[in-house]
Amino acid sequence: MQRALIAGVTGAGKSTLARTLSTRLHLPYHEMDALYYDGPDWTRNKNFTAQVEAITTHPHWIIDSLGYPEVRDLLWTRADTVIWLDYPMRTVMPRILRRSLHRTLTREPLYGGNRETWHAWLTKDHPAWWSWTQHTTRHKEIKSRTENPRFAHLTVHHFTHPEHTATWLKQLPPHPTPE
Repeated sequence: MQRALIAGVTGAGKSTLARTLSTRLHLPYHEMDALYYDGPDWTRNKNFTAQVEAITTHPHWIIDSLGYPEVRDLLWTRADTVIWLDYPMRTVMPRILRRSLHRTLTREPLYGGNRETWHAWLTKDHPAWWSWTQHTTRHKEIKSRTENPRFAHLTVHHFTHPEHTATWLKQLPPHPTPE
């Protein structure tokens, strides 16, 4: 595993797993949302595609995303591994609600200096609403991609429960620092 995507619905734990794997395997971690949003009011990075393309030309990386549509095929073509966190809603929703509540209460700065707000909870783009409404769609898309012969080169680790992921992670030997 040298070029890995951590895929799953919002709130599944992609970023947490990506950070853990990055440390354990000595691979650089790139947070997709931090690349995508680079300014106030959730401004989208105009150089996003070029930055992702540059990152994926390197031999070692971990990215915490299925990929935004404009870079999705690029990521899936250049990755060697997909780790699919395919957790049920009963697992994901409490996580995303706790995370968003914490971020709203603490006014934690996010990508581009943005913050989650109480008002945002009422919008369709809020992470909790997004996770709820996209859970089935995201599952179908990732399943389709993992079964697509175009991506047959990928090693796919499909986990349906956090305990399965934790067991796999414990059994994963640490890798030496890449050259």
